[in-house]
Amino acid sequence: MPAAFDAIDRKMRAAGLPDVAIATFRHYHAQLVAGTTGLIPESEIEPVERLPDADALGDHAEAGHRALDATVVLKLNGGLGTSMGMEGAKSLLPVRGERCFLDVAAEQVLALRCRHGGRLPLVLMNSFRTRDASLARLARHPGLAADLPSDLMQHKVPRLRVDDLSPVSWPADPEAEWCPPGHGDLYPALVTSGLLARLLERGYRHAFVSNADNLGARLDLGVLGWFASEGMPFLMEVTERTEADRKGGHLARRRGGGLLLRESAQCPSADLQAFQDVRRHRFFNTNNLWLDLPALARELAERGNVLGLPMIRNEKHVVPADPSTPRVWQLETAMGSALSVFADARALRVPRTRFAPVKTTSDLLVVRSDAYELTPEAELRPRSSPLPVVELDPEHYRLLADFEARFPSGPPSLRACRRLRVLGDVCFGRDVVVEGEVELRAEPGKPLEIPDGARLRG
Repeated sequence: MPAAFDAIDRKMRAAGLPDVAIATFRHYHAQLVAGTTGLIPESEIEPVERLPDADALGDHAEAGHRALDATVVLKLNGGLGTSMGMEGAKSLLPVRGERCFLDVAAEQVLALRCRHGGRLPLVLMNSFRTRDASLARLARHPGLAADLPSDLMQHKVPRLRVDDLSPVSWPADPEAEWCPPGHGDLYPALVTSGLLARLLERGYRHAFVSNADNLGARLDLGVLGWFASEGMPFLMEVTERTEADRKGGHLARRRGGGLLLRESAQCPSADLQAFQDVRRHRFFNTNNLWLDLPALARELAERGNVLGLPMIRNEKHVVPADPSTPRVWQLETAMGSALSVFADARALRVPRTRFAPVKTTSDLLVVRSDAYELTPEAELRPRSSPLPVVELDPEHYRLLADFEARFPSGPPSLRACRRLRVLGDVCFGRDVVVEGEVELRAEPGKPLEIPDGARLRG
Protein backbone atom coordinates (compact mmCIF):
# COMPACT_ATOMS: atom_id res chain seq x y z
CA MET A 1 0.00 0.00 0.00
CA PRO A 2 1.31 3.51 -0.73
CA ALA A 3 2.79 5.27 2.27
CA ALA A 4 0.89 8.19 3.78
CA PHE A 5 2.27 11.67 3.31
CA ASP A 6 3.12 12.08 7.01
CA ALA A 7 6.69 10.79 6.72
CA ILE A 8 7.32 13.01 3.70
CA ASP A 9 5.89 16.02 5.53
CA ARG A 10 8.22 15.40 8.50
CA LYS A 11 11.23 14.95 6.24
CA MET A 12 10.57 18.16 4.31
CA ARG A 13 9.92 20.21 7.45
CA ALA A 14 13.10 18.87 9.06
CA ALA A 15 14.97 20.11 5.99
CA GLY A 16 13.47 23.59 6.44
CA LEU A 17 11.24 23.54 3.39
CA PRO A 18 8.35 26.05 3.48
CA ASP A 19 4.64 25.25 3.59
CA VAL A 20 4.01 26.13 -0.07
CA ALA A 21 6.75 23.77 -1.26
CA ILE A 22 5.33 20.99 0.94
CA ALA A 23 1.78 21.61 -0.25
CA THR A 24 2.95 21.53 -3.87
CA PHE A 25 4.74 18.20 -3.37
CA ARG A 26 1.69 16.84 -1.54
CA HIS A 27 -0.34 17.61 -4.68
CA TYR A 28 1.94 15.43 -6.84
CA HIS A 29 2.27 12.67 -4.24
CA ALA A 30 -1.52 12.40 -4.17
CA GLN A 31 -1.54 12.03 -7.95
CA LEU A 32 1.09 9.30 -7.72
CA VAL A 33 -0.91 7.43 -5.08
CA ALA A 34 -4.00 7.68 -7.30
CA GLY A 35 -2.08 6.02 -10.13
CA THR A 36 -1.50 9.11 -12.25
CA THR A 37 1.45 8.62 -14.58
CA GLY A 38 1.72 12.11 -16.04
CA LEU A 39 1.75 10.60 -19.53
CA ILE A 40 0.12 12.48 -22.41
CA PRO A 41 -0.82 10.01 -25.17
CA GLU A 42 -0.95 11.01 -28.81
CA SER A 43 -4.67 10.22 -28.90
CA GLU A 44 -5.38 13.15 -26.54
CA ILE A 45 -3.54 15.84 -28.51
CA GLU A 46 -3.25 17.25 -31.99
CA PRO A 47 -0.44 19.13 -33.72
CA VAL A 48 -0.24 22.92 -33.80
CA GLU A 49 -0.23 24.00 -37.42
CA ARG A 50 0.11 27.78 -37.30
CA LEU A 51 1.37 30.38 -34.85
CA PRO A 52 2.05 34.11 -34.86
CA ASP A 53 5.57 34.77 -36.15
CA ALA A 54 7.93 37.16 -34.41
CA ASP A 55 9.17 38.40 -37.79
CA ALA A 56 5.63 39.38 -38.82
CA LEU A 57 4.45 41.18 -35.70
CA GLY A 58 5.20 44.66 -36.94
CA ASP A 59 7.05 47.20 -34.87
CA HIS A 60 6.18 46.91 -31.19
CA ALA A 61 9.57 48.15 -30.00
CA GLU A 62 8.15 51.48 -28.76
CA ALA A 63 5.58 49.65 -26.63
CA GLY A 64 8.44 47.48 -25.39
CA HIS A 65 10.40 50.59 -24.46
CA ARG A 66 7.45 51.84 -22.42
CA ALA A 67 7.15 48.47 -20.64
CA LEU A 68 10.86 48.09 -19.91
CA ASP A 69 10.88 49.79 -16.52
CA ALA A 70 8.17 47.36 -15.33
CA THR A 71 10.05 44.26 -16.53
CA VAL A 72 12.42 41.88 -14.74
CA VAL A 73 14.80 39.36 -16.34
CA LEU A 74 14.90 35.98 -14.57
CA LYS A 75 17.62 33.46 -15.39
CA LEU A 76 17.37 29.83 -14.31
CA ASN A 77 20.80 29.07 -12.87
CA GLY A 78 20.53 25.74 -11.07
CA GLY A 79 22.45 23.63 -13.61
CA LEU A 80 25.79 22.11 -12.66
CA GLY A 81 27.04 20.89 -16.03
CA THR A 82 27.54 17.38 -14.64
CA SER A 83 27.08 15.87 -18.12
CA MET A 84 30.33 17.63 -19.05
CA GLY A 85 32.11 16.56 -15.87
CA MET A 86 31.68 19.90 -14.11
CA GLU A 87 31.02 20.21 -10.39
CA GLY A 88 30.00 23.87 -10.23
CA ALA A 89 27.54 26.17 -11.98
CA LYS A 90 27.59 25.67 -15.74
CA SER A 91 26.85 29.38 -16.16
CA LEU A 92 30.40 30.16 -14.96
CA LEU A 93 31.96 28.31 -17.88
CA PRO A 94 33.89 30.68 -20.21
CA VAL A 95 32.11 30.97 -23.54
CA ARG A 96 33.57 34.07 -25.24
CA GLY A 97 37.15 34.72 -24.16
CA GLU A 98 37.06 35.12 -20.39
CA ARG A 99 33.35 35.96 -20.38
CA CYS A 100 31.08 33.30 -18.91
CA PHE A 101 27.34 32.90 -19.47
CA LEU A 102 26.50 35.15 -16.53
CA ASP A 103 28.83 37.91 -17.76
CA VAL A 104 27.12 37.91 -21.16
CA ALA A 105 23.64 37.95 -19.58
CA ALA A 106 24.66 40.84 -17.31
CA GLU A 107 26.11 42.82 -20.24
CA GLN A 108 22.93 42.30 -22.25
CA VAL A 109 20.79 43.76 -19.46
CA LEU A 110 23.17 46.65 -18.80
CA ALA A 111 23.31 47.50 -22.52
CA LEU A 112 19.50 47.68 -22.68
CA ARG A 113 19.45 49.93 -19.62
CA CYS A 114 22.11 52.19 -21.08
CA ARG A 115 20.26 52.60 -24.38
CA HIS A 116 16.64 52.73 -23.17
CA GLY A 117 16.69 53.57 -19.46
CA GLY A 118 14.54 51.83 -16.87
CA ARG A 119 15.33 49.56 -13.94
CA LEU A 120 15.36 46.19 -15.74
CA PRO A 121 16.84 44.04 -12.96
CA LEU A 122 18.51 40.68 -13.55
CA VAL A 123 17.65 38.04 -10.91
CA LEU A 124 18.88 34.44 -10.77
CA MET A 125 17.03 31.34 -9.61
CA ASN A 126 19.88 29.43 -7.97
CA SER A 127 20.34 26.06 -6.36
CA PHE A 128 22.36 25.57 -3.19
CA ARG A 129 25.29 24.37 -5.28
CA THR A 130 25.33 27.31 -7.68
CA ARG A 131 24.47 30.24 -5.44
CA ASP A 132 27.69 31.45 -3.79
CA ALA A 133 29.98 31.31 -6.82
CA SER A 134 27.33 32.77 -9.15
CA LEU A 135 26.56 35.76 -6.91
CA ALA A 136 30.28 36.39 -6.49
CA ARG A 137 30.63 36.54 -10.28
CA LEU A 138 27.67 38.88 -10.70
CA ALA A 139 29.20 41.20 -8.10
CA ARG A 140 31.51 42.29 -10.95
CA HIS A 141 28.45 44.05 -12.40
CA PRO A 142 27.24 46.39 -9.60
CA GLY A 143 23.58 47.33 -9.38
CA LEU A 144 22.45 44.54 -11.66
CA ALA A 145 19.50 43.55 -9.46
CA ALA A 146 18.34 47.20 -9.18
CA ASP A 147 15.82 47.39 -6.30
CA LEU A 148 15.40 43.59 -5.97
CA PRO A 149 17.30 40.73 -4.32
CA SER A 150 19.98 39.21 -6.55
CA ASP A 151 18.44 35.75 -6.49
CA LEU A 152 15.81 33.35 -5.26
CA MET A 153 16.44 29.72 -4.34
CA GLN A 154 14.88 26.66 -5.89
CA HIS A 155 13.56 24.02 -3.51
CA LYS A 156 14.43 20.35 -3.25
CA VAL A 157 12.02 17.41 -2.93
CA PRO A 158 12.36 13.84 -1.64
CA ARG A 159 12.90 10.95 -3.97
CA LEU A 160 10.17 8.36 -3.45
CA ARG A 161 10.59 4.60 -3.41
CA VAL A 162 8.86 3.00 -6.39
CA ASP A 163 7.60 0.08 -4.28
CA ASP A 164 5.64 2.04 -1.63
CA LEU A 165 6.01 5.76 -2.51
CA SER A 166 7.73 6.50 0.81
CA PRO A 167 10.74 8.84 1.00
CA VAL A 168 13.87 6.85 0.28
CA SER A 169 16.53 6.57 2.99
CA TRP A 170 20.19 6.33 1.93
CA PRO A 171 22.54 6.95 4.90
CA ALA A 172 25.63 6.33 2.76
CA ASP A 173 24.84 9.58 0.90
CA PRO A 174 21.94 11.56 2.41
CA GLU A 175 22.01 14.04 -0.49
CA ALA A 176 20.96 11.18 -2.78
CA GLU A 177 17.61 11.16 -0.93
CA TRP A 178 16.71 14.47 -2.59
CA CYS A 179 16.31 15.78 -6.11
CA PRO A 180 15.51 19.10 -7.78
CA PRO A 181 11.80 19.50 -8.63
CA GLY A 182 12.41 20.78 -12.17
CA HIS A 183 12.22 24.39 -13.32
CA GLY A 184 8.47 24.39 -12.74
CA ASP A 185 9.57 25.10 -9.17
CA LEU A 186 10.00 28.71 -10.29
CA TYR A 187 6.37 29.48 -9.40
CA PRO A 188 6.33 28.23 -5.78
CA ALA A 189 9.83 29.69 -5.31
CA LEU A 190 8.57 33.11 -6.37
CA VAL A 191 5.99 32.83 -3.57
CA THR A 192 8.15 31.37 -0.79
CA SER A 193 11.03 33.76 -1.43
CA GLY A 194 8.69 36.75 -1.20
CA LEU A 195 10.00 37.91 -4.57
CA LEU A 196 6.60 37.86 -6.32
CA ALA A 197 5.07 40.08 -3.63
CA ARG A 198 8.06 42.41 -3.79
CA LEU A 199 7.89 42.65 -7.57
CA LEU A 200 4.25 43.66 -7.44
CA GLU A 201 4.83 46.16 -4.61
CA ARG A 202 7.53 47.87 -6.67
CA GLY A 203 5.47 48.15 -9.83
CA TYR A 204 6.89 45.30 -11.91
CA ARG A 205 4.39 43.74 -14.27
CA HIS A 206 6.32 41.54 -16.71
CA ALA A 207 9.02 38.88 -16.36
CA PHE A 208 11.20 37.45 -19.12
CA VAL A 209 12.44 34.01 -18.06
CA SER A 210 15.09 31.88 -19.77
CA ASN A 211 17.86 29.38 -19.07
CA ALA A 212 21.23 30.80 -18.07
CA ASP A 213 22.98 28.66 -20.71
CA ASN A 214 20.93 30.08 -23.60
CA LEU A 215 22.92 33.05 -24.87
CA GLY A 216 20.38 33.66 -27.63
CA ALA A 217 17.73 34.59 -25.05
CA ARG A 218 18.27 38.35 -25.01
CA LEU A 219 15.26 40.45 -24.02
CA ASP A 220 13.61 41.58 -27.26
CA LEU A 221 11.77 44.90 -27.11
CA GLY A 222 9.46 43.93 -29.96
CA VAL A 223 8.30 40.74 -28.27
CA LEU A 224 7.96 42.55 -24.93
CA GLY A 225 5.88 45.29 -26.58
CA TRP A 226 3.58 42.78 -28.27
CA PHE A 227 3.19 40.74 -25.07
CA ALA A 228 2.38 43.83 -23.02
CA SER A 229 0.03 45.35 -25.61
CA GLU A 230 -1.99 42.15 -26.04
CA GLY A 231 -2.42 41.70 -22.28
CA MET A 232 -1.44 38.04 -22.35
CA PRO A 233 -0.95 36.21 -19.03
CA PHE A 234 1.69 33.82 -20.42
CA LEU A 235 3.70 33.53 -23.63
CA MET A 236 6.06 30.76 -24.73
CA GLU A 237 8.67 31.29 -27.44
CA VAL A 238 8.93 28.28 -29.74
CA THR A 239 11.04 27.58 -32.79
CA GLU A 240 10.93 25.11 -35.66
CA ARG A 241 12.05 21.64 -34.62
CA THR A 242 14.95 19.95 -36.35
CA GLU A 243 16.18 16.37 -36.17
CA ALA A 244 18.44 17.50 -33.33
CA ASP A 245 15.32 18.38 -31.29
CA ARG A 246 13.55 15.03 -31.61
CA LYS A 247 13.90 14.29 -27.89
CA GLY A 248 12.97 17.76 -26.67
CA GLY A 249 9.61 19.05 -25.45
CA HIS A 250 7.18 20.07 -28.19
CA LEU A 251 4.09 22.24 -28.42
CA ALA A 252 0.71 20.58 -28.96
CA ARG A 253 -2.98 21.27 -28.53
CA ARG A 254 -5.27 19.20 -26.34
CA ARG A 255 -8.18 17.93 -28.43
CA GLY A 256 -11.01 20.39 -27.88
CA GLY A 257 -8.82 22.51 -25.60
CA GLY A 258 -5.87 24.83 -25.37
CA LEU A 259 -2.12 24.64 -25.87
CA LEU A 260 0.13 22.33 -23.89
CA LEU A 261 3.77 21.31 -23.63
CA ARG A 262 4.68 17.61 -23.84
CA GLU A 263 8.12 16.54 -22.61
CA SER A 264 9.72 13.23 -23.61
CA ALA A 265 9.14 11.78 -20.12
CA GLN A 266 5.40 12.42 -20.62
CA CYS A 267 5.18 10.42 -23.84
CA PRO A 268 4.00 6.78 -23.72
CA SER A 269 6.53 4.46 -25.35
CA ALA A 270 3.93 3.43 -27.94
CA ASP A 271 3.75 7.06 -29.13
CA LEU A 272 7.48 7.71 -29.32
CA GLN A 273 7.55 7.71 -33.11
CA ALA A 274 4.88 10.43 -33.26
CA PHE A 275 6.66 12.40 -30.53
CA GLN A 276 9.89 12.40 -32.53
CA ASP A 277 8.23 13.27 -35.85
CA VAL A 278 9.40 16.85 -36.33
CA ARG A 279 7.08 17.33 -39.31
CA ARG A 280 4.03 16.37 -37.26
CA HIS A 281 4.93 18.30 -34.10
CA ARG A 282 6.74 21.25 -35.64
CA PHE A 283 7.40 23.55 -32.70
CA PHE A 284 10.03 23.14 -30.01
CA ASN A 285 9.97 24.87 -26.62
CA THR A 286 12.92 27.26 -26.25
CA ASN A 287 12.18 27.74 -22.54
CA ASN A 288 12.05 31.49 -23.16
CA LEU A 289 8.88 32.55 -21.36
CA TRP A 290 7.03 35.82 -20.69
CA LEU A 291 4.92 36.14 -17.54
CA ASP A 292 2.33 38.72 -16.59
CA LEU A 293 3.10 38.99 -12.88
CA PRO A 294 -0.32 40.23 -11.65
CA ALA A 295 -2.00 37.43 -13.63
CA LEU A 296 0.39 34.88 -12.11
CA ALA A 297 -0.32 36.20 -8.60
CA ARG A 298 -4.09 35.93 -9.18
CA GLU A 299 -3.81 32.38 -10.51
CA LEU A 300 -1.67 31.29 -7.58
CA ALA A 301 -4.03 32.90 -5.06
CA GLU A 302 -7.04 31.14 -6.61
CA ARG A 303 -5.21 27.79 -6.42
CA GLY A 304 -3.88 28.11 -2.87
CA ASN A 305 -0.36 28.79 -4.23
CA VAL A 306 -0.27 25.32 -5.86
CA LEU A 307 -0.33 26.00 -9.59
CA GLY A 308 -0.91 22.32 -10.39
CA LEU A 309 1.41 21.95 -13.38
CA PRO A 310 1.34 18.62 -15.20
CA MET A 311 3.50 16.07 -13.39
CA ILE A 312 6.64 14.50 -14.88
CA ARG A 313 7.53 11.13 -13.35
CA ASN A 314 11.11 9.92 -13.86
CA GLU A 315 12.31 6.53 -12.63
CA LYS A 316 15.90 6.32 -11.38
CA HIS A 317 18.10 4.34 -9.01
CA VAL A 318 19.33 6.00 -5.81
CA VAL A 319 22.85 5.42 -7.14
CA PRO A 320 22.30 5.80 -10.89
CA ALA A 321 25.27 3.64 -11.84
CA ASP A 322 24.24 0.83 -9.47
CA PRO A 323 21.06 -1.00 -10.55
CA SER A 324 21.08 -2.97 -7.28
CA THR A 325 20.12 0.18 -5.33
CA PRO A 326 16.43 1.00 -4.74
CA ARG A 327 14.36 2.29 -7.61
CA VAL A 328 12.92 5.74 -6.97
CA TRP A 329 10.54 8.21 -8.55
CA GLN A 330 11.71 11.76 -9.14
CA LEU A 331 8.69 14.04 -9.47
CA GLU A 332 9.34 17.12 -11.58
CA THR A 333 7.48 19.84 -13.44
CA ALA A 334 8.43 22.06 -16.38
CA MET A 335 7.84 25.80 -16.10
CA GLY A 336 6.66 25.90 -19.72
CA SER A 337 3.79 23.57 -18.87
CA ALA A 338 2.06 26.57 -17.26
CA LEU A 339 0.91 27.05 -20.85
CA SER A 340 -1.98 24.70 -20.03
CA VAL A 341 -2.83 26.49 -16.76
CA PHE A 342 -3.58 29.96 -18.14
CA ALA A 343 -6.73 30.04 -20.24
CA ASP A 344 -5.40 32.74 -22.59
CA ALA A 345 -1.78 31.55 -22.82
CA ARG A 346 -0.19 31.85 -26.23
CA ALA A 347 2.90 30.75 -28.15
CA LEU A 348 5.07 32.71 -30.59
CA ARG A 349 7.32 31.34 -33.32
CA VAL A 350 10.77 32.94 -33.04
CA PRO A 351 13.93 32.53 -35.13
CA ARG A 352 16.39 29.82 -34.17
CA THR A 353 18.87 32.51 -33.15
CA ARG A 354 16.91 32.94 -29.90
CA PHE A 355 17.74 29.36 -28.95
CA ALA A 356 21.48 28.77 -28.52
CA PRO A 357 21.89 26.61 -25.41
CA VAL A 358 25.07 24.77 -24.48
CA LYS A 359 24.25 21.24 -23.36
CA THR A 360 27.37 19.45 -24.64
CA THR A 361 30.97 20.25 -25.53
CA SER A 362 29.90 20.09 -29.20
CA ASP A 363 27.54 23.01 -28.53
CA LEU A 364 30.30 24.80 -26.61
CA LEU A 365 32.70 24.56 -29.55
CA VAL A 366 30.21 26.24 -31.90
CA VAL A 367 29.39 29.06 -29.44
CA ARG A 368 33.09 29.74 -28.81
CA SER A 369 33.93 29.75 -32.51
CA ASP A 370 33.70 32.47 -35.14
CA ALA A 371 30.37 31.00 -36.30
CA TYR A 372 29.01 33.56 -33.81
CA GLU A 373 29.92 37.13 -33.04
CA LEU A 374 29.26 38.99 -29.82
CA THR A 375 28.10 42.52 -30.59
CA PRO A 376 28.95 45.57 -28.42
CA GLU A 377 25.49 45.15 -26.83
CA ALA A 378 26.38 41.53 -25.92
CA GLU A 379 24.00 40.06 -28.48
CA LEU A 380 25.19 36.64 -29.66
CA ARG A 381 24.64 36.81 -33.40
CA PRO A 382 25.26 33.99 -35.94
CA ARG A 383 27.77 34.81 -38.66
CA SER A 384 26.87 31.77 -40.74
CA SER A 385 23.54 30.36 -41.85
CA PRO A 386 22.79 27.65 -41.17
CA LEU A 387 25.02 27.24 -38.16
CA PRO A 388 27.49 24.36 -38.35
CA VAL A 389 26.51 20.99 -36.92
CA VAL A 390 29.31 19.62 -34.74
CA GLU A 391 29.60 16.02 -33.53
CA LEU A 392 32.55 15.34 -31.23
CA ASP A 393 33.38 11.77 -30.21
CA PRO A 394 31.96 11.48 -26.66
CA GLU A 395 34.70 9.06 -25.62
CA HIS A 396 37.32 11.79 -26.05
CA TYR A 397 35.40 15.08 -25.81
CA ARG A 398 32.38 14.64 -23.51
CA LEU A 399 34.21 15.79 -20.37
CA LEU A 400 35.25 19.43 -20.27
CA ALA A 401 38.84 18.70 -19.24
CA ASP A 402 39.31 16.31 -22.19
CA PHE A 403 37.66 18.80 -24.56
CA GLU A 404 39.92 21.67 -23.45
CA ALA A 405 43.03 19.51 -23.81
CA ARG A 406 42.22 18.85 -27.48
CA PHE A 407 41.68 22.55 -28.32
CA PRO A 408 44.65 24.06 -26.44
CA SER A 409 44.78 27.15 -28.68
CA GLY A 410 41.05 27.70 -28.91
CA PRO A 411 38.39 26.58 -31.39
CA PRO A 412 38.98 26.26 -35.12
CA SER A 413 37.28 28.65 -37.52
CA LEU A 414 33.80 27.27 -38.23
CA ARG A 415 32.37 30.25 -40.08
CA ALA A 416 32.41 28.42 -43.41
CA CYS A 417 31.68 24.99 -41.94
CA ARG A 418 28.41 23.11 -42.47
CA ARG A 419 29.26 19.97 -40.51
CA LEU A 420 32.25 18.77 -38.48
CA ARG A 421 32.35 15.19 -37.28
CA VAL A 422 35.29 14.02 -35.17
CA LEU A 423 35.81 10.33 -34.47
CA GLY A 424 38.61 9.22 -32.18
CA ASP A 425 41.33 11.24 -30.46
CA VAL A 426 42.07 14.37 -32.50
CA CYS A 427 43.95 17.42 -31.20
CA PHE A 428 43.60 20.77 -32.99
CA GLY A 429 46.44 23.23 -33.48
CA ARG A 430 46.26 27.01 -33.68
CA ASP A 431 44.37 28.87 -36.45
CA VAL A 432 42.78 25.77 -37.97
CA VAL A 433 40.02 26.49 -40.54
CA VAL A 434 37.18 24.06 -41.24
CA GLU A 435 35.17 24.52 -44.45
CA GLY A 436 32.13 22.67 -45.81
CA GLU A 437 31.52 19.17 -44.48
CA VAL A 438 34.50 17.60 -42.74
CA GLU A 439 34.97 14.25 -41.04
CA LEU A 440 38.13 13.52 -39.06
CA ARG A 441 38.89 9.99 -37.96
CA ALA A 442 41.74 8.86 -35.71
CA GLU A 443 42.49 5.16 -35.49
CA PRO A 444 42.17 3.62 -32.01
CA GLY A 445 45.31 4.20 -29.99
CA LYS A 446 46.73 6.58 -32.62
CA PRO A 447 45.97 10.23 -31.75
CA LEU A 448 45.73 12.57 -34.72
CA GLU A 449 47.37 16.02 -34.57
CA ILE A 450 45.92 18.77 -36.78
CA PRO A 451 48.82 21.18 -37.41
CA ASP A 452 48.73 24.94 -36.90
CA GLY A 453 47.16 26.81 -39.79
CA ALA A 454 45.61 23.72 -41.38
CA ARG A 455 42.68 24.28 -43.75
CA LEU A 456 40.30 21.31 -43.70
CA ARG A 457 37.86 20.56 -46.52
CA GLY A 458 35.86 17.38 -47.06
